[in-house]
Amino acid sequence: MTQDAFGPEDAKRLLQEVFAPWVAEIGLEPLVFSDRQARFRLPENPRLALRGGPGQGVLCGQAVAAVADTAVVLALSGANGRFRVCTTVDLSVSFIRPLSGPAEVTVDIESNGRKMAVARVSLRAEGAEKAAALATATFMYLED
Repeated sequence: MTQDAFGPEDAKRLLQEVFAPWVAEIGLEPLVFSDRQARFRLPENPRLALRGGPGQGVLCGQAVAAVADTAVVLALSGANGRFRVCTTVDLSVSFIRPLSGPAEVTVDIESNGRKMAVARVSLRAEGAEKAAALATATFMYLED
């Protein structure tokens, strides 16, 4: 994977080969990559939704955090043209409104240095203008 060639198919392969099986089962669909941004689609997945109570059918917070974390790793891979071994240093998620059904996920890379990277993530219901969740993530590269 060269820097110019990393795209959705590379990201799909990375999801299957590098991430834990349950992360790949989330179903995150890579759409577009650039050096500063990546976009994804999260299809409706009943396994990620609350099963009962007043929030039944709403995407659970743990899934939102996992989607944000995963999307940033893939976005950084797109920006770098390849997967670089990295670890999450900090992940902060703000839950703004309930999210159910398919979602749009956008990652904006704010900083991508030699050792550290910072990104912002927005999750919104498909077709919605307002975000349902916002996340900020800091990653440390464990290799050059």
